[in-house]
Amino acid sequence: MNDQATIPTFNSMKMLRAMVGISVICGVLIVSTYEATLPRIEKLRAEALKEAIFEVIPDIAIMKSYSYENGIFTMTESNSDNVIFAGYNEQELLVGLAIPARGQGYAGTISILYGYNPINQEVIGFGVLESKETPGLGDKIEKDQTFLANFSALDVSLDPSEKLLNHPVTTVKSGEKVNAWEIDGITGATISSRAIGVIINESVSSWAPIITENQTLFSNINNIKKSN
Repeated sequence: MNDQATIPTFNSMKMLRAMVGISVICGVLIVSTYEATLPRIEKLRAEALKEAIFEVIPDIAIMKSYSYENGIFTMTESNSDNVIFAGYNEQELLVGLAIPARGQGYAGTISILYGYNPINQEVIGFGVLESKETPGLGDKIEKDQTFLANFSALDVSLDPSEKLLNHPVTTVKSGEKVNAWEIDGITGATISSRAIGVIINESVSSWAPIITENQTLFSNINNIKKSN
């Protein structure tokens, strides 16, 4: 009787060990695959970012990355959160800045890149880097030409103090845009299009005063030194 009672326990231990072993092997395979593919993923991401920069800043020939830390801009090769990208023409004069930003959309975080003209204080281009918005609805923020047209000359000018926006960027219902700082939303993708307005408003509100204060640094490609 006692021998029979121990059989299920013995089998259960064998099964448990087998499951643990399989789990360990699967974990190792997942980590190994991730580490093996990470360089390619990062390379493709960097290439996509570079392509997006040339799309959101029209007519540029040269792109440089600048990090902002402790109140100082330095040229860098990094793509961290405090990095923005300057686009220069063939004469090495500033055409515009590409600024990454992110925020909450309907289905998750939306990562975007927008072009900023510090002279006219306008958003001059826009692109979505990463999004999980609903296909056919929320993803219209990437494809809808009427929506994308909002960002050819979106007013993000600063007030006389050069610390705050004259008007916050606001998303309105489709067809109701009357002001240069408003974004014409997308019918059926209200949350996603409003999210873009919030993301840009928060990002420009933070970056525009800093860029304006340092505008002479960006005017020529040789004005900002490379970081060590």
